[in-house]
Amino acid sequence: MNKRQLIALAREMRHAPTRSEDMFWQAVRNRRLDGVKFRRQQVITPFIVDFFVPSHRLVIEIDGGVHEESKESDALREQFLSECGLQVLRVTDFDVERGLEGVLETVRDALKK
Repeated sequence: MNKRQLIALAREMRHAPTRSEDMFWQAVRNRRLDGVKFRRQQVITPFIVDFFVPSHRLVIEIDGGVHEESKESDALREQFLSECGLQVLRVTDFDVERGLEGVLETVRDALKK
């Protein structure tokens, strides 16, 4: 997929977020979390990441059940992003839906690093 296609797909994904992605987005959008700017469904070629904090080079991935079957590709993706100098934080959709405040604290800790 080329970059133009990735951008179009990311736009589509922004219009149809998962429940956990929407919950997280509502908590962090408009600099609601410590004044930090978050982007959602951000293209980092050749991938689209769930959330990205450019100022801190932090990627946040919210993993649902489908990720149980894609651990190997997720590991390669994480390795690529790390090699680009990005920190990757993975949380589960269950954690977001059942304990959003705890996830936000984990994100705060990652932002301090």
